[in-house]
Amino acid sequence: MAEVFLAFCLMIFGHALGDYPLQNDFMARGKNWRTPVAGVPWYYLLGAHAVIHGGLAGIATGCVWIGLLETGAHFAIDSLKNKGFISIHTDQILHIGCKVIWASLLATGVVRSATVF
Repeated sequence: MAEVFLAFCLMIFGHALGDYPLQNDFMARGKNWRTPVAGVPWYYLLGAHAVIHGGLAGIATGCVWIGLLETGAHFAIDSLKNKGFISIHTDQILHIGCKVIWASLLATGVVRSATVF
């Protein structure tokens, strides 16, 4: 169980890293269809941002499946925020909620750590 708690803590750290220092202004503005960057489709930047988060979650847990789930969830949640359906506060709560789900998947053995790494 200590390994699951460590993975959860590392996912939270990775989330903070991915949403703040690893997301520059270019990406933060351009990943939203309302504030596009000339010549770069918004979904390229949102996709790249989601892949960064998925990679960080995958590394934190040692599980490629969690990385893939995180990528999809992060893209979907940020899309909801970009469309104005949810606030930044709800966005962050949903992202942390995903980490709780991923840790639960590890704790129950639905997915295993070090599946690929």
